Amino acid sequence: MPEFVPVAKVTDVAPGTGKTLSASGKEIALFNVGGKFHAIDNTCLHRGGPLGDGTLEGTVVTCPWHGWQWDVTTGANAMGMPQKMACYEVKVEGDQVLVGI
Repeated sequence: MPEFVPVAKVTDVAPGTGKTLSASGKEIALFNVGGKFHAIDNTCLHRGGPLGDGTLEGTVVTCPWHGWQWDVTTGANAMGMPQKMACYEVKVEGDQVLVGI
């Protein structure tokens, strides 16, 4: 069972955007997809780019360094590659966003 830690307020990550945050010493990328939050590892598996700084279109984030794309809801590579990003469970309590680590 993951330990849920608060990482942001709901208003900190606007719909259609992402943000790099720290949760229990882990760097994660938190995304707001139409009011629903998703969290994946922040470090792109291609060359280590910061996914929280990437561009989010729908459920797909594009790494700002080399353009690799990831589905933030599943961690799957959106370009058909076999790699997969680690995903973390997210819940909202009041105005706080919590991530399960």
